Amino acid sequence: MTEVVDAARAVRPGEEVSAEALEQFFSAHVPELAGKPVEVQQFPGGHSNLTYLLRVGDREVVMRRPPFGTKVKSAHDMGREHRILAALSRSYSRAPKPLAYSEDLSIMGAPFYVMERVRGVILRKQIPPELGLSETGLRSLCEHLVDALADLHTLDYRALGLADLGKPEGYVQRQVEGWTKRYYGSQTDDVPVVAQVASWLEANRPAESGAALIHNDFKFDNVVLDVADPTRIVGILDWEMSTVGDPLMDLGTFLSYWVEAADGPIMQLFRGGPTDAPGALTRRELIERYSLRTGRDVPKAHFYYVFGLFKTAVVVQQIYYRYKQGLTKDERFSHFGAGVVALCEHAARAIERAG
Repeated sequence: MTEVVDAARAVRPGEEVSAEALEQFFSAHVPELAGKPVEVQQFPGGHSNLTYLLRVGDREVVMRRPPFGTKVKSAHDMGREHRILAALSRSYSRAPKPLAYSEDLSIMGAPFYVMERVRGVILRKQIPPELGLSETGLRSLCEHLVDALADLHTLDYRALGLADLGKPEGYVQRQVEGWTKRYYGSQTDDVPVVAQVASWLEANRPAESGAALIHNDFKFDNVVLDVADPTRIVGILDWEMSTVGDPLMDLGTFLSYWVEAADGPIMQLFRGGPTDAPGALTRRELIERYSLRTGRDVPKAHFYYVFGLFKTAVVVQQIYYRYKQGLTKDERFSHFGAGVVALCEHAARAIERAG
């Protein structure tokens, strides 16, 4: 069943990296990869940090670097992401093991790090038929996915040495204010519904629910599944936005990617996996299982869901800003402006339903 393993492709135009520079870096800093030829390919998924497959001799590793022409440096801190993986890899088996990090701009033109490859299946929009995942299997996988998020939120981040990773006090307020500011810092069009949702979030902020290590981009296509048993999670990827903060805000981001069939065709574009397929949990069931697994109540679940939609809309806007400014030529981003509108209109409907 190796044909369903997540595969790399040719590097996208404008996002090339130097194999020769990597060979020199490995020879100087990574003895286990030294003296071997490097072949570079690129993983096609993801819209933020760029992810490359490096074949170094007969070994495969993965390199991460910020996008070319990025505007928001704090969202692409390679050193921070490397530090988180180094801490997690000692006690959290689902985190990939980092191998090296560099801030030498002469190599890639930006900081980057290299980690082990976690080989397996990554589900995106659809379930490959050859995976043979039944409705019962999908439900089991959904439950394991929720459990993985809940288990992350119960880790002792202090014991991991990550107590200074974030500032949990006032986290909800800073997130609402910060994502609103990011939107206006990358605004390209006048979209009144964005301001409406931002104002509602500011006026309806709940009290802090506690502090935990949170992923901040947890979804189907950021987890790696066992090829032999696709209901089993063997890796969690993309830790770039992880911090210490309110875990229910992390749950809200997770919910925002959980698009159900009834959410309409436009929202399906933002589906982070086969969340609308027969057997998948509903958002309500997801919340109930998370609460049971963590022992944590989830009052005002609609607030966290609306926040997740708003945050996703801002991320989409930031990417669209780069496209409009000519900082990326990736045509996948040409229609992202409409996505911002769709996400915030969906958030506005969620607010109305909650009363």
